[in-house]
Amino acid sequence: MGFYLGMVALGIAAGVLAGLAGVGGGIIIVPVLVFLFGFTQLKAQGTSLAVLLPPIGIMAAIAYAKRGEVNWRAAALIAGGLVLGSIFGAKIALGLPQATLKKIFGGILFLASLRYLLMR
Repeated sequence: MGFYLGMVALGIAAGVLAGLAGVGGGIIIVPVLVFLFGFTQLKAQGTSLAVLLPPIGIMAAIAYAKRGEVNWRAAALIAGGLVLGSIFGAKIALGLPQATLKKIFGGILFLASLRYLLMR
């Protein structure tokens, strides 16, 4: 699969999963960029963050909102925290070795998946 077609396919897959399960694009985009497209962890994370700059999830959020399934106050507060946290997180990530960064990312995915798999 060519680079351009692969990137579009990845975007579609991440969008479907975001709309379906509410997962952030980074959970899908970062591993695919690293393992299938050979990006470094930092390049994958930076690219994923750049993807999120425009209002990617707006259409899915509108669909959920029409059914009353969005807490706008919580979303606004989280977004504010996300702005602040992303500044500090980026500075920390840029100072870490690639291997450490991959372990942190993998650990977050592992803990999240374990939590969901064990839920009742």
